[in-house]
Amino acid sequence: MCYGTEFTSMAILRWSQDHQIDWHYIAPGKPMQNGFIESFNGSFRDECLNETLFSSLAEARDRIRAWKEDYNTHRPHSSLGNLTPIEFATQLALEKQAA
Repeated sequence: MCYGTEFTSMAILRWSQDHQIDWHYIAPGKPMQNGFIESFNGSFRDECLNETLFSSLAEARDRIRAWKEDYNTHRPHSSLGNLTPIEFATQLALEKQAA
């Protein structure tokens, strides 16, 4: 019988198999195997989760939605040449059209 994280892990693995999605593990103690998501998680935790005491699920959703909007549309990212993700995606699409 599975409990807690084992149950969750099995559910995710089953879902990924059902949807034909390859599942790749990050080795314990090797977070830089996925540095982009680790960087995002750190920013999200430091700038949103650690700074906000949510009083309800609805408030958490609203605050997180607002943070995500700012992160993706207003804030330049050094890893994207100091463009916002929206600007970067637009530029990439234009470059593909021109090619």
